[in-house]
Amino acid sequence: MRETLLVVGLVVLAVALRSCRRTICRKLGALSLLAASFFLVYFLSGSILGGVAGAAGWFFLPWVELLTRIRRLRLPLDNRLRYRVPPSDAFFPNATEAVQAMEEEGFEHATDSGWEWAGMKQYFRIYWNPEKSAVAMVCLCEQEDVAFAYISVTSRDESGSVWRTTNFPFSPTLKCSPEISWNHVPCERNCFHQILKDHGTFLRRRGVRSEDLRVPDPDDAEREIETEMRDQIDHNLASGIIRLTGDGHFRYSLRGLFFLWKQFIKDMVRLC
Repeated sequence: MRETLLVVGLVVLAVALRSCRRTICRKLGALSLLAASFFLVYFLSGSILGGVAGAAGWFFLPWVELLTRIRRLRLPLDNRLRYRVPPSDAFFPNATEAVQAMEEEGFEHATDSGWEWAGMKQYFRIYWNPEKSAVAMVCLCEQEDVAFAYISVTSRDESGSVWRTTNFPFSPTLKCSPEISWNHVPCERNCFHQILKDHGTFLRRRGVRSEDLRVPDPDDAEREIETEMRDQIDHNLASGIIRLTGDGHFRYSLRGLFFLWKQFIKDMVRLC
């Protein structure tokens, strides 16, 4: 009876902590769930190794999706952005606040675009600021019943290097191209003013001067996103993360599945 109460108590504690807004509380909630899994298997098997295996099992759960849905994914080599009417504010979290903040910082609207990747729809509201030599985007990602939004600020220098600050909440599903330097900020930081300030700090920390940055062209915003995506695909083909299917698409290789598993584990540990 005491064993049952201990496991149930840990599960209840885990659910309560995971409901908190603070990151440290959510991490403690995850640890409580691991502890509950350990004690459940330990009490059933009487083996400490069994308990450890029970707790470690959570880290192998991603393989269920990796070996089923993701292994069958076929993604286009050349995807094209098209004009899209932005979703209503009710379905585009923080978009209104982000756009208002962009305009307050002197950013001007460039275009609204979107594309689809294997059932996931992405909508972009793209803004630019010639004085800050930056392009800002608020993006909505939708897949089935799951949706999330994020903000990014991008600067490019004359040598072709790309400097980006974003609150994108997950680890990337493809290796990043070597010419792109990322500055990930916590996903709960959804204030554009703060993200723009973080971007400026990032540039100064990396020794990038404002006079080194290229003034963006709003008419090239879509083309730059498409080119960047294709360069990333080529980089991952060369790295063996993905491979061609012969029909204008690519799929993840075995090495790519292990890469995705590592990314899943990073997200589980980070618990943004």
